[in-house]
Formats: sequence, C-alpha cells, structure tokens
Amino acid sequence: MKRLLTAALGLMLAMGMVSSHAAKDSKAARSKERAIASAAKAKAVRKAALKTVVAARPTYGQMAGLHGTPDELALKSSVAYVIDQDTHEVLLSKNDQAVLPIASITKLMTGLVISEANLDLDEFITISQDDVDTEKGSSSRLRVGTTLTRGELMHLALMSSENRAAHALGRTYPGGMASFVHLMNAKAAQLGMRDTRYVEPTGLSSKNQSSAKDLATLVANAYNDPLLREYSTSPSHVVEVGRQTLRYNTTNRLVSNPNWDIGLQKTGYISEAGQCLVMQAKVAGRKLIMVFLDSAGKFSRIADAERVRRWVEARHAGRAPQT
Repeated sequence: MKRLLTAALGLMLAMGMVSSHAAKDSKAARSKERAIASAAKAKAVRKAALKTVVAARPTYGQMAGLHGTPDELALKSSVAYVIDQDTHEVLLSKNDQAVLPIASITKLMTGLVISEANLDLDEFITISQDDVDTEKGSSSRLRVGTTLTRGELMHLALMSSENRAAHALGRTYPGGMASFVHLMNAKAAQLGMRDTRYVEPTGLSSKNQSSAKDLATLVANAYNDPLLREYSTSPSHVVEVGRQTLRYNTTNRLVSNPNWDIGLQKTGYISEAGQCLVMQAKVAGRKLIMVFLDSAGKFSRIADAERVRRWVEARHAGRAPQT
C-alpha cells in the first residue's frame, strides 16, 4: 500500500510538472505571438510613416508655387497646355513655359530616336545589370538576362513605361548610351525645343526637363510616326520570356475609354515631377494636343484630361477652325 501511495504521489507530481510546463509553454507562445504582432504593427506604422514622408515631398512645381496659378477649369495640374494640332490655336494655357522634370514622358523622345534610326526591330537585346534602376530603385518584371527584340522593348517602353526596356534601347544604340543621349538632345534642338534637356532615356532622373510648349512640339512630331502611334496607344501586349508569358497593360486607362479617340499618348511619374500626361486626341472633331504636368493626385491627370474634353465639347463643338 505504501508503495502504491508513493507511486500515486509521484504520478501526481509528474502531472503537475507537465501541467506547469504546458502552462509555461502556452504562456511563452502567447508572449511570442504578441511580440510578433507588435513587431508587425510597428513595421506597418514605419511603412505608413515612410509613405507619408514620400507623399509629402514637394514637386518642383509645388516648390515654384505653380499650383497657386488659377485657371477656369480648376485643374489639378500646375502646368497645362491644349492646342489645335492643325491651326495651332491655343485653347488653354497654364504655366506653359515653366521648365519642370518630365518623368517618363522622356520615353517619347527615346522611341522617336530609335524609330528614326531605322534600326532592326527584330534584333534581340538582352537586359543587363546596367539596365537596373539605381536612380529610384523601381522594380521590373524584365529580369537581368531576359532577351526580347528591339521592337518589343520599344513597345513596352511606350505603352507600359518599362524602364529597363527604355534603358536597354539607349544602351545598345550604336555608339552606346552617351551617343544616344546626345541624339535625344540634338533631336530636341532640331525641333526647336529650347527648354528641353535629357540626361538618360527613361525619365527616372529629375534632370530630364522640358516645358509644356516644347512637349506639345514633341507630341506633334511623334504623331507623324506610325510606329509610335501604334505602340503608345496599344491597350496591352504579351511577350514570351523563356517559358513564362508576361502580359503588360497601358499606363493610360483613357486608351480603352470609348469616349476618347487617342492617336498618341505617354504618361509619366516621379516624385519630383508629379503625375504627367501628354496626348494627341480628337475631340469635337478637332485634333488636339494636350499636355498636363505636375498634377497633384494619382488620378488627377486623367480627371484633368476629362475636364478639358468636356469643356472643349461644350464650348468648341461645331466651331469653325481659326486660320
């Protein structure tokens, strides 16, 4: 009997120890979960704070006080310029001579130089480490080692604003990147774009700068190139990368909007430039060139374009072009 009592007591003590260990383990687990949750929350707070800081960084236009300029349409873009492509009549002008960063609007000149060089669009080009963005750290689905044709890279650069594609086009140009950038600036000078300067082919650098008037000149010239019209207004494009199929979409949702007849377009954004958009479009029977720079808000450049379209339709529909 004594042995049985001793054994029972030992079993109870063992169970108590197990229960104690289990409770400690459970408490430790809960403590670990709380620590993980707390760390995740702190990370989320830091990320949100970082986004706020980035969002709060003023654009060049804001620093110049351009957003304070009033206009009859209450546009969110600090710079706006709308002209009749055929008659050159200025329908709307707001800070049109201000020289600002133009972000990926740059790629329109990149495409123009490539197209006018009559290079082999079927020639294969491989994305290299040199094409990786070290300016802004932007991401890309075109991994180092990806091989596409020059035509495909040009298509992605103009339609989907693919930075590595645009950089590769400049890097592989005969004579190299320096020669390509020189030709970009030479073309701008030839077109009379006196306020324009390029330092690279993607638009990631804020040193790529121009004015609305100059960009209207660029759009008018680029519109004469069928390839630029086709690539820039393509809603989507699929490329084969090894065994993977990648689908790219346009950065301008107005391209697929039935209310719009767009002949050429390009969007752009970096923090220094704000939201940018250039287009050639037919509105109320008139061929118009529209330039919007330094627009405040993710969708404001689109909203500004819509405001202008409705305004032109209301005030200029049926009006005989001025000569």
